[in-house]
Amino acid sequence: MDETKIKSAVEHFEALVREQYERAERIKAEKDFIDYNKLDKIIIGVCGGDGIGPIITKESARVLEYMLADDVKAGKVEFRVIDGLTIENRVAANKAIPDDVLEELKKCHVILKGPTTTPQAGDPWPNIESANVAMRKALDLFANMRPVKVPDQGIDWTFFRENTEGAYAVGSKGVHVSEDLAMDFVVATSEGCERIARLAYDYARRNGKNRVSIVTKANVIKTTDGKFLNTAKKIGEEYPEITTDEWYIDILTAKLIDEKRRRDFRVFVLPNLYGDIITDEAAEFQGGVGTAGSANIGKRYAMFEAIHGSAPRMIREGRGQYADPCSMLRASVMLLSHIGRQEKADLLERALDICMLEEKRLTITGRDTGCTCSEFGDYVMETVQKLSK
Repeated sequence: MDETKIKSAVEHFEALVREQYERAERIKAEKDFIDYNKLDKIIIGVCGGDGIGPIITKESARVLEYMLADDVKAGKVEFRVIDGLTIENRVAANKAIPDDVLEELKKCHVILKGPTTTPQAGDPWPNIESANVAMRKALDLFANMRPVKVPDQGIDWTFFRENTEGAYAVGSKGVHVSEDLAMDFVVATSEGCERIARLAYDYARRNGKNRVSIVTKANVIKTTDGKFLNTAKKIGEEYPEITTDEWYIDILTAKLIDEKRRRDFRVFVLPNLYGDIITDEAAEFQGGVGTAGSANIGKRYAMFEAIHGSAPRMIREGRGQYADPCSMLRASVMLLSHIGRQEKADLLERALDICMLEEKRLTITGRDTGCTCSEFGDYVMETVQKLSK
């Protein structure tokens, strides 16, 4: 046994403990959620990203501007275009988010963000951090919210994934103790567990959802998953009209494909890693990750995005105009709901259900065999107009 290596690993672990302890104290001291009703003006940042990102983000912003035209005219809502999250610009700055871009993002209340390219092995780009991960950290976007809806199968799910803790909190700070031993760490704080649970239950109450399912592996990961489970159950006691049940992640994964049982689920709350995996599985029921939007919510900021990548191949092949905006449009529904425009959110969601799942007068194929991104946006707005009459 090499005592020197063990001592080095212990020192590394001590530094992590101190870092996370300070973080726990910091987030506990944070103020309540922003009240959009008390703002003179809500600023919506439109940040296109790269690849197909600028195309689908611009189209979604166009639909949002249509939905919020009265608020924009009255000076209650302002849209700001924020460029600079392209892979080229990020590489030039050697940062996941260049400083000037982050400064502009922090001037907004909510952000509509397109997909961004994250370098991986074999790419021509240097290994800079994911812009998504960096934004979640910089703006403390602790909750990842993803809805999945397939009406004809009785599926109406909303997932609340904790976004800043769990296995991802210090995922790049594990330690190679020796050639034979490597260790990573999982983090759970009281405030982190409480705030994600409360957000899930508040959403369930506001939207008439009668069940919240807490998903962990607390029978094995007893300390951190146990803390998450017990904290969420305690929060659930404050919502007596909502049924709380608890599931282990492995059996829940199986039950989502059980045609009878999956109809019972409504709202899920779960730690970071499990949420990352299960939401991609869930999106497949709806037609894949290209159809699913995502919200990243904090107390001060919120960011809304597609859950798929930037599809650089479509750009290289000249097919960008045929990119599917549905994921960004689904994210736009959540944005409207988040800023207190629930009637507008319901209207846009209904229009998307008609366009994507029911009438399907136009289809997106990613090629010239289907409609363009802007043609689909027009279709959605025409449907909104019909529903409004």
